[in-house]
Amino acid sequence: MALVTIVGSGMMGSALAFPARENGNEVRIVGTHLDREIINRCKIENKHPKFNKEFPEGIDFYQIEELESALLGTDVVICGVSSFGVTWFAEKVLPVLPENVKMLAVTKGLIDSPDGKLITYLDFWKDKLNELGKNVSLNAIGGPCTSYELVAQDQTVVAFCGENMADLKYLKEVFQTDYYHIRLSTDITGIESAVALKNAYALGIALTIGLNQRAFGLDSEIHFNSQAAVFGHAVKEMYRLLEFQNALTLDNLCVGVGDLYVTVYGGRTRMIGILLGRGLDIDEAKAELDGVTLESLVISERVARVVKLNIEKGILKKEEFPLLLHIDEILTEKKAVNIPWDSFTL
Repeated sequence: MALVTIVGSGMMGSALAFPARENGNEVRIVGTHLDREIINRCKIENKHPKFNKEFPEGIDFYQIEELESALLGTDVVICGVSSFGVTWFAEKVLPVLPENVKMLAVTKGLIDSPDGKLITYLDFWKDKLNELGKNVSLNAIGGPCTSYELVAQDQTVVAFCGENMADLKYLKEVFQTDYYHIRLSTDITGIESAVALKNAYALGIALTIGLNQRAFGLDSEIHFNSQAAVFGHAVKEMYRLLEFQNALTLDNLCVGVGDLYVTVYGGRTRMIGILLGRGLDIDEAKAELDGVTLESLVISERVARVVKLNIEKGILKKEEFPLLLHIDEILTEKKAVNIPWDSFTL
């Protein structure tokens, strides 16, 4: 039995408490400074406010001030923060992690560097740990998985990635169930890049839903030709970006494409894309979704900055990224949605 401490009581981190506890592990959930009400509710109801199902019995809940107590004796720490909490996690949580603990991150995203590179969150945290002189095994989860369907025990296949295969096998034993299936990879850049890119491109696909609602009415039947056309081209651009990352393999691409599929069909990224497609500008769309964490906006802008910089350097070609560049101008220049259909045929 392992002791698993989840830091961040968002939906994905909290969902992992289910397979972890069902496997007989001791589980603790620690809220961030933004999660105080969630933890209070969990303590009273043993249920996350966003889930329809109670947590398995035996999970303990902690406020952020109790973090160090929650980490005592822990074997596995799950980083359950969003992209907006990556730096906070580095500054507030990494310094107090136990030596040699195994960390598993659900956070999906990339950081753009001034010289035009895309850096994984694990690499960002590794640099911080090196500064601290700490030894922590850094690992991450990628692949198609929505939190509410994991809680419902829908059959799910994901990838755990990290540098050490022995640590990955240990984590697989802790979390794998008869409905949560885990493959292992030491290609951190490949897995992390693939699942981060899907957020940008899922937004692009969702634009077509909003466009059709604007043309035919909010209650019109869903059109799939346009979604499929953008989906197909999105996969092309993801392929090229994985190639740019020196991480292009069939396995990595499939992890990203699977994640792209599930993201298009539900969640916050779908909603922001629909609102933009209906004709709202980015400020109006964000106001409509007030309080909702929109990681797709972060990754879209970061990747676009890197692509544009490398186009200037002659490393990438502008004509190979029409969808990403259009998404970027919608977000950063408030341009109207005008999907470049003909460029998809080149």
